[in-house]
Amino acid sequence: MENKSKDPLHGITLQRIVETLVDYYGFDTLGELIPVKCFMSNPSVKSSLTFLRKTDWARKKVEELYVKTLPKFS
Repeated sequence: MENKSKDPLHGITLQRIVETLVDYYGFDTLGELIPVKCFMSNPSVKSSLTFLRKTDWARKKVEELYVKTLPKFS
């Protein structure tokens, strides 16, 4: 029997998380849900990834939103 991780983010890259959230919400709504400059001022996936990789608190908020929204992606 395989041991499956209980972590819903296991095996999911930050890039996939950001791209999925952008596809689902768009940058405008993401900027309202998580008010960080990388989502509100000239947003792009690349600039968002750069910021989120350096800023733990913001990355945590993005990951929490992804997990909370995960059932809606199905």
